[in-house]
Amino acid sequence: MPQLGVGVWQVPNEDTATVVTESIKIGYRLIDGAAAYGNEEGLGQGLRESGQLREQLFVTSKLWNGDQGHDAALKAFDKTMERLGLDYLDLYLIHWPMPSVDLYVDSWKALIRLRQEGRVRSIGVANFQEPHLRRLIDETGEVPALNQIEVHPTLTQTEMRQADRKLGIVTQSWTPLGRGDFSLPQVASIAERLDCTPAQVVLRWHLQHGLSVIPKSERPERLNENFHCLDIELSMADMEALDALDQGNRTGPDPDTFDKR
Repeated sequence: MPQLGVGVWQVPNEDTATVVTESIKIGYRLIDGAAAYGNEEGLGQGLRESGQLREQLFVTSKLWNGDQGHDAALKAFDKTMERLGLDYLDLYLIHWPMPSVDLYVDSWKALIRLRQEGRVRSIGVANFQEPHLRRLIDETGEVPALNQIEVHPTLTQTEMRQADRKLGIVTQSWTPLGRGDFSLPQVASIAERLDCTPAQVVLRWHLQHGLSVIPKSERPERLNENFHCLDIELSMADMEALDALDQGNRTGPDPDTFDKR
């Protein structure tokens, strides 16, 4: 899996193909989608129109909350693949644990089956806390390949990242720029010194922490700027300055209570 990718959250379905083809043209090979985003048709169209060989792309989608449960998850996967027009997925995730509903273990068993059947190459989760992860592993013996969680400089999630690492799970950052983390004066100062954009500084912070990161943009110039975070390097002092911005500033739902379907 490429460490840097692009997400299509909140991209209208009619614009998603263009965003995907432009992203692939720039050099992105990891495309992160989800059934809940309502644009899997556009994502699949963009993949086909890009002209890139399928085996050179890494495509992710996610099981939505209302489709949790073993049999429901299998049916939902079929619908996702029909919308995408693909023969297999590189990664399929449970989007949220929804502990109050308590179907995530059954859903995980469905994902294990899909991987065993060769329809998915890797399986993982999103927004799972350590107790959720340990329960999956204890009850099935299968460790998620990846846990996609909200991470940015004002929500560093140090403990959760350490838990993932201890369990052998890759952490992937969603909302990697936070809600304006890139506009903080500490970030702007580093960007000025390195002659790059503040967003590039924040994305590079994720990469140097060993995180996979999937920024989202619909603008070609911003997609290009984000990709070129690969061209800069932060010093240890820069990393420590950004780490110090942590405020526990969660912008999305709490994984322990979120159960929207």
